[in-house]
Amino acid sequence: MSTDAPFIDDALVQLRNVTFGYGERVVLRDLSLTVPRGKVTAIMGASGGGKTTVLRLIGGQQRAQQGQVLVNGQDVGAMGMEQLYAARRRMGMLFQFGALFTDMSVFDNVAFPLREHTDLPEELIRDIVLMKLNAVGLRGARDLAPSQISGGMARRVALARAIALDPELIMYDEPFAGLDPISLGTAAQLIRRLNDAMGLTTIIVSHDLEETFRLADHVVILGPGNVAAQGTPEEVRASTDPLVHQFVHALAVGPVPFHYPGPGVAQDFGPVGAAGTRDGAAS
Repeated sequence: MSTDAPFIDDALVQLRNVTFGYGERVVLRDLSLTVPRGKVTAIMGASGGGKTTVLRLIGGQQRAQQGQVLVNGQDVGAMGMEQLYAARRRMGMLFQFGALFTDMSVFDNVAFPLREHTDLPEELIRDIVLMKLNAVGLRGARDLAPSQISGGMARRVALARAIALDPELIMYDEPFAGLDPISLGTAAQLIRRLNDAMGLTTIIVSHDLEETFRLADHVVILGPGNVAAQGTPEEVRASTDPLVHQFVHALAVGPVPFHYPGPGVAQDFGPVGAAGTRDGAAS
């Protein structure tokens, strides 16, 4: 399977030869990938592989050190603050565990982006908020505080907030983490339904292999700093790449090591003698 970014005539997001790191640690190296418009794209891979970093680059929280991050053909890394804020108004973001404002009601959490980014009258904001809450099944919870609802409900409130401004792109960072099977299935169906009904483009970062593969149209598996495989869920599942095979089949042994790189055992503990004791140690 090719790991090159496929040519897609109507792509909403494109990363072209992107390199990014934190200090001396390079996270992404010459990374190229494409997100097709109107589809659900999953970005997956081992922990620490740069998945959330990709979302941060698209949203402009981080800027690529080399290469381009294009949204609607515009380079996010070259935008000034005013242009970047305008671009972000066309994006929705669902953070891990929802990230609701704990001192605001459910209603006010969803209303927040509307009050922050628009001059709409409160009467219209009320109607929009109730419509978004109704779309996620929580119109009746409008007056509750985040502490009064379950984790799954909080995730749905966060989703209503993410779609409040009718974005064209919505990004989810681990939307299924910590959810029970019922809430997880509900969240997955909701993501799919909203994507299709609202004409969204969706990017999901997730470790939940089975649910994400059922949901996604396009899957990208990140290897060490670059794309290990991409394609339909069926194409990725059939990949013979060792890293992809290890990830898809949840194998303990493979290219992704259990131990973080560090000094050798002998360097830390000293040589071990035949009896299993350190040389020079009392037996």
